[in-house]
Amino acid sequence: MSHEGSMTGDEKLVYMANQIASFFESMNQAEAVDGIADHINKFWEPRMRRHFFDIVERGGKGLKPVVVEAAAKVKRPKEAA
Repeated sequence: MSHEGSMTGDEKLVYMANQIASFFESMNQAEAVDGIADHINKFWEPRMRRHFFDIVERGGKGLKPVVVEAAAKVKRPKEAA
């Protein structure tokens, strides 16, 4: 993405989550939801997952619906100390 350097933190995270969803598009809905959640759980650090939940809780603006659905299966990290 050519303008990635000018993206806000929310925009970058939404972009990344939607890219993960794009990878799973060829699967059925349940497999895609599980795959997205599994990827986020395995590869996103707690800070990123906290930010992800902030976006979801504010309405998930820009997130693909399958990403919002996958949020229910993403492990919520402990609050930062």
